[in-house]
Amino acid sequence: MIKPQYLLAIDQGTTSSRAIIFTIAGELIASASEEFAQIYPHDGWVEHDPQVIWQTTLTSCRQVLTKSDLTANDIVAIGITNQRETTIVWDKSTGVAIYNAIVWQDRRTAKRCEKLQQNSEIARQVTAKTGLLIDPYFSASKIEWLLDNVAGARAKAEAGQLCFGTVDTFLLWHLTAGKEFATDASNASRTLLFNIVENCWDQELLTLFNIPEAMLPEVKNSADDFGQTATHYFGKSIAINAMIGDQQASLVGQACFEKGMMKGTYGTGCFVMVNTGSEILYSQHKMLSTVAYRINNQSTYALEGSIFMAGATMQWLRDGLQLMTDVGKSATIAESMQNENHVYLVPAFTGLGAPHWQPDARGAIIGLTRDSGIKEIVSAGLASVAYQTRDLLTAMAQDGIKTTQLRVDGGMVVNNWLLQFLADILAITIERPKITETTALGAALLAGLQQGLFDSIEQAAQSWQLQDKFDRKMAEDSRNRHYQGWLTALQRVID
Repeated sequence: MIKPQYLLAIDQGTTSSRAIIFTIAGELIASASEEFAQIYPHDGWVEHDPQVIWQTTLTSCRQVLTKSDLTANDIVAIGITNQRETTIVWDKSTGVAIYNAIVWQDRRTAKRCEKLQQNSEIARQVTAKTGLLIDPYFSASKIEWLLDNVAGARAKAEAGQLCFGTVDTFLLWHLTAGKEFATDASNASRTLLFNIVENCWDQELLTLFNIPEAMLPEVKNSADDFGQTATHYFGKSIAINAMIGDQQASLVGQACFEKGMMKGTYGTGCFVMVNTGSEILYSQHKMLSTVAYRINNQSTYALEGSIFMAGATMQWLRDGLQLMTDVGKSATIAESMQNENHVYLVPAFTGLGAPHWQPDARGAIIGLTRDSGIKEIVSAGLASVAYQTRDLLTAMAQDGIKTTQLRVDGGMVVNNWLLQFLADILAITIERPKITETTALGAALLAGLQQGLFDSIEQAAQSWQLQDKFDRKMAEDSRNRHYQGWLTALQRVID
């Protein structure tokens, strides 16, 4: 009998569910994806239909097997990576969600979080335990809102009839037909309920947010035994051997295993993460400390900065303002600019993330003149991604972390204009790998590690290869002038 030779990665994101098959050497064989609708019930609210998340994930997995002409017999194991913080609560007996998934971008609990954050002692204790700030971004206040606003939910939760999970847990529960109820340390560390020092759910935090512990999944390693898929989904059961949050999976896929190595993922949002090793580095400038991954019960930590709007800004320019029909054309539009752009787009559509943490801020386009048109606004949208990244790296530098290179991935990094502007504004080298699907690759490699295909995670990621490198070309005075214009625009939004 021929041994299975392939790894299947499920990459469940904010705007689509994807499935990608890799060889055990990390070569991409095939991919399939299904987009799904965003739901905006009120200003600042963002939701997904949990059933659609599940169905698009299942469909993508079946499609990628068909596209690759493979079957479940060819798959060694599955690794799951996912949009983090997004919160789903479902009935333990039926698997049916009690409400839509509340997405990580959602700001409905801003006032509740602001009230808690105003108590300096509570704020200090929460950060010491979780590495995070009290913010609507994270899962805890979302769970509390669901229990307080869905009829009968709190009583059911206290009776042990409800399950909470981030998307990884929800998918695992359904893939195993309700047999497995677990998450990994990286996802748990984004809930605002997990003590990253003690590596466990924290009773004081559960009390603070009034959440019954019975709702919470078991926390496992990022590479671990998460059970088997139900046989009727793919014709044969497949081992699930990895679960990890999407940004942490990208860190693994980018082979950032040495302390100080940094990656930036440019998808719906932008997430810059630096490996801090076995040390929890607490930021003094509103960066987040988080579990990067946990292997063999040993946690590796990271410092992270989160930007809520990156690729989503370009989608808005396409769908909302209808300035272009294809986001892929944005590079050509930006390259057609003849003069220096003095238009700034601050994409605070769902507030501002790190290092500002302004949930009530809203977007603005500043510096428009009669000469301004599509080129200026589209270019400003792309440039906003670079400016926000510099905000993050400035804060990290103040925390003592300085870097000369940034490995990038995500849907936006096919845009050469953006990567060159990033190199110019950050004044560092930008590295784009041959395989930019590093989030899915990271999950696949962890699944392979658990199967014993690699001796170590470092060996697993030896397949990382550089495709392109972008070095700074912009003069220092021009670079500073561009960024100062951004800071002025940003301040007007914050004010």
